[in-house]
This record gives sequence, C-alpha cells and structure tokens, in this order.
Amino acid sequence: MTQQHRLLTMTLSITDVSQADLPKISRPNKHPMNFTVGEKVIYPNHGVGVIEKINQREVSGRQELFYQLKIVSNSMMVMIPTANIGDVGLRKLIKKEVVNKVFEHLRKSQVTSAADWKNRFKENSEKMRTGCIFDVADVFKSLHGLSHTRILSFREKKMLDRARYLLISEVATVWNLAEEKVEELIDRALLGKDVKRANA
Repeated sequence: MTQQHRLLTMTLSITDVSQADLPKISRPNKHPMNFTVGEKVIYPNHGVGVIEKINQREVSGRQELFYQLKIVSNSMMVMIPTANIGDVGLRKLIKKEVVNKVFEHLRKSQVTSAADWKNRFKENSEKMRTGCIFDVADVFKSLHGLSHTRILSFREKKMLDRARYLLISEVATVWNLAEEKVEELIDRALLGKDVKRANA
C-alpha cells in the first residue's frame, strides 16, 4: 500500500460525488462497492462508523474513490480508499443472530495468552487489527481474566478498555440496546451464564 493510499484526513481537498455519478475507474486491485451512504460499518480499533459520503480525488494522476467515514464515538472523520477496504479491515456490522454466538463465545471459549506481557500485547494487537468481533472478544476475555490475577500494564489496561468498548458498541448498535444493558449482558456471559434476547 503506497503512502498516497493510506488513510487520509478531512484536510484533503476532495470532490463530492453522488453514487449515481460515480465513474467507472480501472484499478489493479478492484473491490466491489460494498457500502452505501448512511450505512453503519465497523472500522478496526475504532468501532462503529457511518459512511457519510463517497468522494473522488486524484492520486498520482489517477482518479480514486474514497469512503468518507465518521466514527460514532468521537465524530472523527477518515477517508478510506474503496480499493483498500480489505486491507484496512472495514466491514459490515454483524447480523443480529451472530450476537448470541458472540455471547456464547465469551461464555465458553478457552483463551490462552503469552506469559510475557510484551509478547501478549503484540499478539493481542494483531487480533484487534483484524476487526473481527470474535478476535476482539478473545482479547477482552483474556485481559479481563488476567486483570483479576495481576496488575496489567498501562498499555494493556487501555487495550482492555478498548476491547470492551468495541464489543459493547457493536452489540448495542445491532440489537438496538443501551450500552449499559449490553455491558450487563457481557458480564453475565463472562460469569458463564446464558445470554439470550428474544427476536434477536
């Protein structure tokens, strides 16, 4: 991935285009236009975001398309090349029926981690970057368990908080629940108790 294709901030000069006007642009690694304006998506390590616009700008003499994404938690705006959504891990929200699988994973999964905190932090950082909610759940469960037996490093405490937030925010969005309620359900799952929601 070239420097030009990395995430761009809103300071870039961009031209807004409607989806009906989007040009057909040839590029080496084409990805389908998976997301639409107004759709909620998951951006790894940042959580729920909303596709606000699809923009076009010139990069190295070529016209490229970018998703303009607003992160819900802090209103941060980022620009993601549509050709690189796979590289950055941008994905759709999980489906409602998958939420129960996440709780079941928290309830039953056996998570192992490296004894050395530096190796453990590296492994967990790689999981967090995938954007997969089950990887995030593993990180959360692992660090949550460790926090009851030892003092976590400052960086691991921040990662634990981040993993907790990512789980809560996505489940709350998918099930349309208050985050406080989702946190209660997660605590219940960690205690090994069943967590179900009717019509989920």
